[in-house]
Amino acid sequence: MPRLVRLIAVALLALAAPAWAALDPALMAQLGHEDSEVRIEAIRRLAVSQDARAIAVLRALGDDALALIDDGKRAVIVADGEMTDAATGEKLGAAPANLETLIVNNRLRGEIGAAIAALKLGSPDRATRLAAARELQGSDNEDALPIIEAAAAKESDAQIRSILELAAASLAIRSSEPAERLKAAQRLAASTDPQVRQLLATMVTRQKDGSYPEADERVRAVAQASLAAINERLRRTEIALALFSGVSLGSILLLAALGLAITYGLMGIINMAHGEFLMLGAYATFVVQGIFRAHFPGAFDWYVVAALPVAFAVTALIGMALERSVLRFLYGRPLETLLTTWGVSLLLIQTSRTIFGAQNVEVENPSWLSGGIALAGGYVLPFNRMVIIGFAMLVLAAVWLVINRTRLGLFVRGVTQNRAMASCTGVPTHRVDMLTFGLGCGVAGLGGVALSQIGNVGPDLGQNYIVDSFMVVVLGGVGQLAGTVIAALGLGSIAKFLEPWSGAVLAKIMVLVFIILFIQKRPQGLFALKGRSAEA
Repeated sequence: MPRLVRLIAVALLALAAPAWAALDPALMAQLGHEDSEVRIEAIRRLAVSQDARAIAVLRALGDDALALIDDGKRAVIVADGEMTDAATGEKLGAAPANLETLIVNNRLRGEIGAAIAALKLGSPDRATRLAAARELQGSDNEDALPIIEAAAAKESDAQIRSILELAAASLAIRSSEPAERLKAAQRLAASTDPQVRQLLATMVTRQKDGSYPEADERVRAVAQASLAAINERLRRTEIALALFSGVSLGSILLLAALGLAITYGLMGIINMAHGEFLMLGAYATFVVQGIFRAHFPGAFDWYVVAALPVAFAVTALIGMALERSVLRFLYGRPLETLLTTWGVSLLLIQTSRTIFGAQNVEVENPSWLSGGIALAGGYVLPFNRMVIIGFAMLVLAAVWLVINRTRLGLFVRGVTQNRAMASCTGVPTHRVDMLTFGLGCGVAGLGGVALSQIGNVGPDLGQNYIVDSFMVVVLGGVGQLAGTVIAALGLGSIAKFLEPWSGAVLAKIMVLVFIILFIQKRPQGLFALKGRSAEA
């Protein structure tokens, strides 16, 4: 029994020996060599050393805190004016005032990051191992292949193991043995890394002299099949992402056009200032953000929720004041209404410049709107876009309930279909006009809150959406919520599917041409207005 205990103790000491033994001083000095290739070789040798202290050395090199003394034969870590021997960890006292630390370029920093990741694969913390595995996906350090394979073999987490296996296959594909390259090419079919796709594409692409970078025909065939599988997977991901982007853009257009559809359908007002109500809602969000940052920092993540009623109230009140003071005298005169609201838009833009300045202001995303869901090929579905899609649907449902389930909505539908008859039955048409215009402007303010979470907030914010809003309203049909929804989502999706082939500007032109041709055939839009007013 004592013999067995001694053997176990010896084994444990043998396993722990690499952590206690000093790092090679010559290897440490090599980190400061004039030749970048020599420095890279030293970094890669540290990566496979499995010595925990190598991480501190590499971090010091990356932070410009590593220096050479004794004529370049000894590497030291400089921290807080004190020197520590990089190889042994011995304290060496104060650093000379004229001591110059080693400088690294971007290529060396990439090698340092990959080396530290390789050293972290043995960490007990899952998050650390996951981050290290992802860091190694793009590494070309073939010396790390045995470490990655060993780490993958003992890894219990399926996600990390999958990442390590693909990282190992990416290195094994460079092997001199065709059998190893063949197995690696087969495993790489499950990858979605763009660098892996580029590597496989290079292997199967014929060069100018007629040869291939991959000489073995069997390996080329497998690599070609793996490349086709990756391209097909990424193509499906790109289609799904384009659809998501189209719905996201459509939800933004819906928020921008929903209020305009209400006011334009009821009063026939061509409100060129509608975009500025989006801008006012965004600035209201900025103001609420500042209040929360100054007075309620602990609840900062919820400032967006608090900004919703504020933005709605501010824009609705300004809209009602505009209708009572100016627009009520211009009903039935569309040209004068257009010019007046255009002047109001200029006035609102200049007022915002005077109060907030001409430069864009910063509106920070709360933590629950930051980040996204990672997809194949490095694509990401942002959380703020997903939340805005859901928010647009909620606003749409709220507007539908107001229009179809409230007394105000009954009056609005009556005035929209036949204003004269509604007035004869006792409907206060002027009051309905004011409240409806306020509702439309308030909905635009809510759209401004959403826009503040995905882009810059500035005086010209509304100008980017006014034309698109009118296109949505005209295509969907005046005063028709269903048509507005279909038009917004449809135009957003069409634009996003066209952009990869034609570019953003040409895509918008093509959408505009489509709307013009559609209106020529169906002037009433997707959904015709019902009632006597449709016959007028």
